[in-house]
Amino acid sequence: MSKKYYLLTILLFAFFGNSFLHLHSQEVAVLKYNGGGDWYSNPTALPNLVKYCNDNIDTNINENIQTVEVGSTDIFQYPFLHMTGHGNVFFSDDDAENLKNYLISGGFLHIDDNYGMEPYITKELKKVFPNIDLVEIPKDHEIFNTAFKFPNGLPKIHEHDGKAPQALGIFYEDRLVLLFTFESDLGDGWEDQEVHNDPEDVREKALKMGANIIKYAFEN
Repeated sequence: MSKKYYLLTILLFAFFGNSFLHLHSQEVAVLKYNGGGDWYSNPTALPNLVKYCNDNIDTNINENIQTVEVGSTDIFQYPFLHMTGHGNVFFSDDDAENLKNYLISGGFLHIDDNYGMEPYITKELKKVFPNIDLVEIPKDHEIFNTAFKFPNGLPKIHEHDGKAPQALGIFYEDRLVLLFTFESDLGDGWEDQEVHNDPEDVREKALKMGANIIKYAFEN
């Protein structure tokens, strides 16, 4: 893609903002990144979450899940991006600029730490928003109270280090544009039951929280 076309795309999204992004049909995508981390982990997670949302909260999301690269303007086609993995993440300067433009233009990114991702992603997010820190999202925030109620905040799905689950976010002009779920492992709960053999009530909690995230992303 030429630099001229890229700049034109960014100008269009900057002008139309959130409403332009949300004119697209309801679609979601998995975000592919560099650095060697397994961005492709939990392959059944997002398809299962999309089906759950379509069946339970009246969404009409395309169940054909696409993969988009963080540095591509294709990310602007999707109001919701999901990112996961266990290991290293690296954003080039162009990747960081592209992701920032996407987020401030109305996009939403959910990053779900599948265990081991946290030290890498927190470092790379400073390239995207050098002057904005990840902050803990309060339990009374809309994202915990939209389709389903989570009065105690983010649910714990898988045990790793015995730590409490954390929902951290980046806010831009008072809008939550990025959600980082840590020590919860929602994506494992979204996967096919036989992958992790989670009890049905645990999977249901994970899917309900995921539905809240999707609903929030599409409506804000």
